[in-house]
Amino acid sequence: MTRPHRFLFKLGLAVVAIVLLGVFSNGATAASRQDLDRDARQALDTLVRANPAAADLSHSAKAVLVFPKIVKAGLVFGGAYGEGVLLEHGAVAGYYNSVSASWGLQAGAQAYRYAVFLMDDKAVRYLHRSDGWEIGVGPTVVALDEGAARNLSTTTARADAYAFIFDQQGLMASLSIEGTKISQIAK
Repeated sequence: MTRPHRFLFKLGLAVVAIVLLGVFSNGATAASRQDLDRDARQALDTLVRANPAAADLSHSAKAVLVFPKIVKAGLVFGGAYGEGVLLEHGAVAGYYNSVSASWGLQAGAQAYRYAVFLMDDKAVRYLHRSDGWEIGVGPTVVALDEGAARNLSTTTARADAYAFIFDQQGLMASLSIEGTKISQIAK
């Protein structure tokens, strides 16, 4: 590895370490169950009011996994973390975290929200029974942007789950390989 590459590698590791340290050491100020429940419901309400496809899916989904705040940062190496709530029939059915790691051409930091609409019992059972759900393994998840969401209706919705990322804040330029794992947590 050349000297400039070693420098970028070390700088990237330092940025990721600082961000992840800040995120994971925030246990003293971590959201309470009540705060997380409230924030998740507000985030879902914001999404459903702003996006007709999300509103349609919310009526037919078996459950919705809502992450009201994900923090992501990276410089060559990156990471993201957030906690969320699983809502089944409007009631809290569990608490989850989302952890991502990435590697590639990336720089910046951002915060965003995301919601995963679980459309069938199979997807809900998989989430409950698995020891962490790696996106891309298990039920089929379709990530929707605004354009794709415009063409989606409850009659064309055939995937096990639909994910919406919304309310992005900050700046993150990225061309990277990323893996995300969702795991149940005790709250």
